[in-house]
Amino acid sequence: MAAESTTQVIDGLKYNEPMSKHTTWRVGGPAEHYFVPADVNALSDYLKNLNEDEPVFWLGLGSNLLVRDGGIKGSVIATANALKGIEIVKENTVEVGAGVPCAILARFCARNHLIKGEFFAGIPGVVGGALRMNAGAFGGETWPLVDAVKTINRKGETQWRNVDEYVTGYRHVEGPEHEWFIKARFKFESGDGEKAADDIKALLDKRAATQPSGTANCGSVFRNPENGFSAKLIEDAGLKGYRIGGAVVSEKHANFIINDKTAKASDIEQLISYVQSQVLEKTGVKLKPEVHVVGET
Repeated sequence: MAAESTTQVIDGLKYNEPMSKHTTWRVGGPAEHYFVPADVNALSDYLKNLNEDEPVFWLGLGSNLLVRDGGIKGSVIATANALKGIEIVKENTVEVGAGVPCAILARFCARNHLIKGEFFAGIPGVVGGALRMNAGAFGGETWPLVDAVKTINRKGETQWRNVDEYVTGYRHVEGPEHEWFIKARFKFESGDGEKAADDIKALLDKRAATQPSGTANCGSVFRNPENGFSAKLIEDAGLKGYRIGGAVVSEKHANFIINDKTAKASDIEQLISYVQSQVLEKTGVKLKPEVHVVGET
């Protein structure tokens, strides 16, 4: 007889929730507390009632993330099914919740004849995650389009902040500490919505042709080094198809690591380290992970 699940559900709060159910790599141990807020008010109430020393981790679609097999202590706050909402609030300005998938933002803009946001269709995560790491795809980046952001702190207090309160770079954002994004305003340009929709389709077709879609992966594992591409360095090091346990370097795109359905998080983490060491040894380039590794071993 199978062991009974230890997961309990109380008003959007689960205990010992397997993170393998919520990450695109399909691995990861349990979250001690896993909370899906019904709305911002519920989120505010939850945060201000937390113990001061309880760690808080924010989760979007679970891409770009490796949760270790020991799971996550403290609270995981899941935004993907919670912080929703998207609307045009003034000319060319879109206000969108942090839990909205980036692909939905891209399509919303195209339908409303707004351009310059097509690249969002290539980001496999939610708006909050894109804000946190200045995510990009197909030559576009998140923060150049940001008009303002709304944040929440550990006391459950919300406020709007200006762009100049943040320092951004390639896959990097610094701003006020102990605050998290719950909403953003983006400034786009008026343009040909039909062409934007066609461009989105072309970008997604290109991604499907060049990346291992349909597999359990996290997206790009490593940042591209200056004046180069991680995938080429990994391929040149002869690592396509290299395996540790159930984790495999993709034969289709070397900057992807695939879970063949049997991988543990430890297999993937070991493979990440091995790829780094081999590329460094053979090329002198130290690859920096784009994926975030969290949790207990």
